[in-house]
Amino acid sequence: MKMSNTTVTVSEFILQCAIESNKKTITICALAFIYFISILGNLLVIFVIIMNPKLHVPMYLYIGTLAVIDLANSSVLIPKMLSVLLLGSSVVPYAACVLQMFLLLHVEEMESFLLAFMAFDRYVAVVYPLRYPSAITNKKVVIGVIISNIFCIIFKSHILIVVSELSFCRTNVLPFCFCDYGTVVHVSCTDELRYLTSLSTAVVANGVLPLFLILLSYSRIAMEALRISSTGRKSKVFSTCVTHLLVVGLFYFPLALFYVLPAVGVTIPTEMYNIMFILGNAVPSMMNPIIYSFRNKEINTSIYKLFIWRRSAPIRMK
Repeated sequence: MKMSNTTVTVSEFILQCAIESNKKTITICALAFIYFISILGNLLVIFVIIMNPKLHVPMYLYIGTLAVIDLANSSVLIPKMLSVLLLGSSVVPYAACVLQMFLLLHVEEMESFLLAFMAFDRYVAVVYPLRYPSAITNKKVVIGVIISNIFCIIFKSHILIVVSELSFCRTNVLPFCFCDYGTVVHVSCTDELRYLTSLSTAVVANGVLPLFLILLSYSRIAMEALRISSTGRKSKVFSTCVTHLLVVGLFYFPLALFYVLPAVGVTIPTEMYNIMFILGNAVPSMMNPIIYSFRNKEINTSIYKLFIWRRSAPIRMK
């Protein structure tokens, strides 16, 4: 919907979701598959961690929290995208659009902080193994997750104020399949620099800084692992680190392209922008439980025992 040059506020946005018609069926099937696997995999990881008392330790509390974040990430993003592509329900009320962009930023920031916590957990476990039981406890893990949640909410609460100040005189059509803060600022007729500076600050504070701490932790772990004389322990350390680094890479690499390329002036086609956002948000939510299921022996064994127990459970005759 085009608008006149008169500055107005809007009550709704239209998600254009620019994907070629001949690719919509494939996109819908891919999104539905990703969402199904993500929900199933993350619920399964959460269930086995809750049900197995041996997994009630800090590392698995982090993995369970990551599964909860991935569930939230998929549920905030994919259902609306499917409704736009499948049902054509492209109109999004203003409040719902603001809520989606807020929640998407929140789950991204929470996953970033959580991955940093997990890296620090492995750092203490490898470099200071004798201090680990007292330094990292379940209580400290829970407190850390709660505090980071509160910090993330407070840090980006200004977005709600900023978005309310925006006015629109050109269009209320967003070219993507989702509500994105940067896109809303771009389509507004308000001075962009002031409002995009806050986004850049948030990306640095909640994305770049945690990534730096993650890389610093794992480089220190790698140096310590090379000094371990026991081949078995060295192999276990590297195996654990590879698992975490796979998760870190899946999360950061697509999002880095998503935020960095436009910032340095690289023009990305709208369709490619949509695909990059899906890869950066939806695919890691699907892959994380798969990675932990295959590469983590305890979770793998717990899932295996769960299905074996259900198949071998005796059938009671009435």
